Amino acid sequence: MTIKQLSIFIENRSGALLQILEMLRDNDINIVVSTLGDTDGFGIYRVICSDTEKAFKILREKNISATISNVYAVRLPHNKPGAAADVVAKVTKAGVGIKYMYSFMFGGNGIVVFRADNNDKAEEVMMLGKLDYLTEKDLNN
Repeated sequence: MTIKQLSIFIENRSGALLQILEMLRDNDINIVVSTLGDTDGFGIYRVICSDTEKAFKILREKNISATISNVYAVRLPHNKPGAAADVVAKVTKAGVGIKYMYSFMFGGNGIVVFRADNNDKAEEVMMLGKLDYLTEKDLNN
């Protein structure tokens, strides 16, 4: 029900992101979706990729700080205004906090990805709220 996501800590310096992208490319790791947020000294590059464990191992071997976390990816109904709000409402009304969220297009549908503060409750919402969640297999086909 969850998808593994890498969070990679990158210095805010020219070439740092390119180094990571080249490492992934050179090891045949496909990026499905990514987002980069920054602060004054570093950025957090969040990545959902074709082989999270392999990518994590490669980064750690190069002394690049990275973590793996579980996130949820929910397919939104096609061309429905407020669809993301509906997903967030179901999740938060069940008492689940969303730590962060981002979105992307996949297979003609909008997808929202979020990290929950309580995975047990979030999984209940996925099942009981009848949310159309994606798995890693869905994203890697």
